[in-house]
Amino acid sequence: MQKGTPMWNQLRYKLAVFMQGRCGADQFNRFLSGLALVLIILQIVLRRRIFYWLTLIVLIYLYFRMFSRNLGKRYQENMKYMEYAAKAKIFFGDVKYRITHAKELHERNRGFHIYSCPRCRQKIRIPKGKGNIMVRCPRCSFEFHKKS
Repeated sequence: MQKGTPMWNQLRYKLAVFMQGRCGADQFNRFLSGLALVLIILQIVLRRRIFYWLTLIVLIYLYFRMFSRNLGKRYQENMKYMEYAAKAKIFFGDVKYRITHAKELHERNRGFHIYSCPRCRQKIRIPKGKGNIMVRCPRCSFEFHKKS
């Protein structure tokens, strides 16, 4: 066994007792840690004071959340962050899909017009060259005229 191990175990125990009933590190705190790291790098590279102050603010808020005993409020903040993170992940996943499959999507829609339903904004694919036609939305059954 190593020397000093009981001291580290005692310190670890005291830290665990101190953190009982506190928020600790959740997903939002991990995001704030990454944001602070990015701001530190920007401050080093760009040498702007604003990044120093933003980093300081983010770190103070991070530690405030970590040591907070108001678990209900911190839980709500974390859930709000998770909601925004999920929306961002879906958005950027869709953008990535469109970029990687742009040529394929273009080829698939070559002989068609794409229209949106005036009522529900559903996208509808209509073949080209059919003249004036009546289009029925498959989602809301709204009918409207379009030239194909």
